[in-house]
Amino acid sequence: MHVARILSAAALVVVASLTPVAAQADDTTYTAQLSAANEVPANASLARGAAIFQLSADGTELDYRLIVANLENPIAAHIHLAPEGTNGAVVTFLYGPMPAGAGRTSGVIATGTITAANLIGPLAGASLADLVAEIEAGNTYVNVHTNDGEPPANTGPGDLASGEIRGQIG
Repeated sequence: MHVARILSAAALVVVASLTPVAAQADDTTYTAQLSAANEVPANASLARGAAIFQLSADGTELDYRLIVANLENPIAAHIHLAPEGTNGAVVTFLYGPMPAGAGRTSGVIATGTITAANLIGPLAGASLADLVAEIEAGNTYVNVHTNDGEPPANTGPGDLASGEIRGQIG
């Protein structure tokens, strides 16, 4: 519970810091609260996270920050295309790929800007407006993948290459 409060407070600070105050009124913000309970299927990880997205006033850039707590061995994070409760294809990278077995991490693990040029999979060649439409329809989620580098794969928290924490973007 304490971790969730810290992440919520951190998310508010991050949202406020993404753009200058004068520009914030023109921008649209989306968020995702990440947890193991949101994975399909759910898992036993205690890791949590948040992703904050800020759409530019002209709609051509989507700035983001990805924050995690109590996460072991993150190797990648993406936006996937699928509604809640369903797994879907990757449409853009947020983090990684990184080497397996990196250990525990907490805090901001990725920041960046998504443009139409970054879209892959079913949104390859699409405009950023197409991604935003999917976000607004509830059809996108952030998924953070982990790997401890030891066989076999997918043995539990810190080793869930299929996804350890997830949250719909809204």
